[in-house]
Amino acid sequence: MSFLDLIWVFILITALQPVIRQKLLEFQRLRMIDGLQKSRGSRVILMVHRQETMRLLGFPLMRYIDVHDSEQVLRAIHMTDDDVPLDIVLHTPGGLVLAAVQIARALQDHPAKVTVFIPHHAMSGGTLIALAADEVVMCAQSVLGPVDPQLGQWPVASILRAVEQKPMGEIDDETLIRADMGRKALAQVQAAATGLLAKHMERGRAAELAEKLSSGVWTHDYPISAGEARQLGLPVVTEMPEDIQKLMTLYPQPLRQSGGVEYLPIPREGEKRG
Repeated sequence: MSFLDLIWVFILITALQPVIRQKLLEFQRLRMIDGLQKSRGSRVILMVHRQETMRLLGFPLMRYIDVHDSEQVLRAIHMTDDDVPLDIVLHTPGGLVLAAVQIARALQDHPAKVTVFIPHHAMSGGTLIALAADEVVMCAQSVLGPVDPQLGQWPVASILRAVEQKPMGEIDDETLIRADMGRKALAQVQAAATGLLAKHMERGRAAELAEKLSSGVWTHDYPISAGEARQLGLPVVTEMPEDIQKLMTLYPQPLRQSGGVEYLPIPREGEKRG
């Protein structure tokens, strides 16, 4: 083999490395998901949005809950027998209310136990989905978030407060239209959240909590810890299975410009002895 042939072989192997690495990751994930399903006797569904820093041609992209996600999750739920529990692993910044509510209502209607695992964060629409669970498993540092609706870049609650504080004659038509849309969006989200929370608590308490989560008490990115979520009345526990944490390592952040965190993956002493 000539030197030129060796160069071409090297280029080909280098070009195929990302594809091979991705296929190996997919195989590892499927094997671990299969193991989880067998050990827990459940259907395991993951919705992991790890592309928060992905870039295409230099422009940042963000993955979020969309109708494609809801179609896939609903299909998986429909394929699950009524007596089989559902285990949902969530890692998401949020997304479309339509898609999140569809998923949440499908989970709420499933007869067997529904458990949502949140290893890191499930914000906004992810929190809506978590409200449908019989049990929410979080780490001590995991967070949920408020479900207050947004119109463009502005929170609906802030738009409504701004309109209420100004004389009608000083408000332009576009702002009035936004306020009208905002009132409808807020009412819709509160009704959806109340319906989901009524699974765990008396309906009046559910309505109060839905209003607190959706009416702009906090900023949209406010982190609701496991302890605070439990105080609010959500069915939260903090016994996160180690297999869920290991599974998350098989969803690496793709196409990063540079790594901001580095460490040596040395296991704890107990894991070494095991």
